[in-house]
Amino acid sequence: MKEKVLVVLGPTAVGKTSISIEITKALGGEVVSADSRQVYRGLDIGSGKVTSSEMNGVPHHLIDIANPEEIFSVSDYLHLGRQALSDILTRKKVPVVVGGTGFYIDALLGNISLPNVPADPSLRFQLSGFSLEELNEELEKLDPERIKTIDTKNPVRLIRAIEIARALGATPQSAPEAPYNVLYIGLTLPLTQLQEKIRTRLLARLELGMLDEAIRLHAHGLSWERMESLGLEYRYMARHLQGHISYEEMVAQLELEIRHYAKRQMTWFKRNKDIQWFTPNAVDGFNPEQKKEILALTKNFMSPNYSN
Repeated sequence: MKEKVLVVLGPTAVGKTSISIEITKALGGEVVSADSRQVYRGLDIGSGKVTSSEMNGVPHHLIDIANPEEIFSVSDYLHLGRQALSDILTRKKVPVVVGGTGFYIDALLGNISLPNVPADPSLRFQLSGFSLEELNEELEKLDPERIKTIDTKNPVRLIRAIEIARALGATPQSAPEAPYNVLYIGLTLPLTQLQEKIRTRLLARLELGMLDEAIRLHAHGLSWERMESLGLEYRYMARHLQGHISYEEMVAQLELEIRHYAKRQMTWFKRNKDIQWFTPNAVDGFNPEQKKEILALTKNFMSPNYSN
C-alpha cells in the first residue's frame, strides 16, 4: 500500500501558509516546503519564507538548507525531500508538502522523472552567447510546453532546458507510476484579487526591509550576478541597487514579473487533474465553513478505510 502524502499548493500570494499550518496541526503532521528559493539561507523576506511565529510549532523541512552562493538543483531537492518524507512517515507523522514550485512538487511525488541528461559544456558555451530572446526562441522551438512554465528571464534555467530538450526532445518526462497516494489541495483566487494581493504583499515586504536584506546578502558575499539568477525579487533588487533602474521602476517591473510568475505557476498546476481547488477570501482567508470542509477532506483521506 502506498504511503499517504498531503499537498497544499497554489500561486504566490494566495495564502498557502496559514491554511497549511492549520491542516498540519490538526493532523499531527510536519511540513515539507516545496519552494525553490526558500531552501536558501538568508533569502527570507524576498522569498516570503514562513517565519518561526507563523510555523506555530509545526516542524518544517527543506527550508534554510543551502548556501545562496551555490546552485541548489531540483535533483538536490528530490534527494533531500525524499529523505524528509521517509523520516516523517517512519515516525508515523503526516507529511504535508506546501509550496508553489510545481516542478519540485511533481519531482518529489514521482509525477515526473528527472531527465538523466549530463551537462554539455560545448553546448553551454555556445548558448552563453545567446541573448535572452534567442534562448527563449530556441526553447520554444524545441519544447513549446516547457516555455509556458519556465522563468523566461533566467538564462541558467533556459540553457538547461534547451540542453535537456535537445537530448530528449522535451522535458519533463512522465514517470511510470507515482510512489505515493496523494491528496492535492489547491488554492486559487480570481485574477484581479490575486493581482491586488501580489501588489499588497510586495509593498508590505518592502516595508519590512526586503531591500536591506538584499544589501546584507551582497555584503556577505552574494554577487550581483548570482542574486540576479535567483530571480524575481532578488533580480530586480540587484538591478536597482546597482543603479540600473530606479526604485519606482523596480517596484513596477517586479509587480509585473510576479504576476507573470503566478500565471506560469497556474499553467503548471492545471496539468494535474487530481487537484481539488478552493477559493479563500482575498482579505480574510478561509471562513470557518471552508476550513471545516478542507479539514474533513484531509481527515477522510488519512482514514485507514480511504481508497481512491
